[in-house]
Amino acid sequence: MISAIAEAHSVTSAQVILRWNLQRGVVVIPGSSNPDHIRENLDLFGFELADEEMAQIAALNRDEKHDWY
Repeated sequence: MISAIAEAHSVTSAQVILRWNLQRGVVVIPGSSNPDHIRENLDLFGFELADEEMAQIAALNRDEKHDWY
């Protein structure tokens, strides 16, 4: 599902996950030593996830005990 959303927005899966967190009000601090990944991590403001996409990602079962990310 993440890949399909990424393809629909012409971005990477990592960008979708980072954007999803930003739209939820979570401060994200991605790290990378790869210059291409750093630029990719900064390019999160050229697209916005629709409410339906946000809900689809939130509904993914992560089998985790916490819901802080």
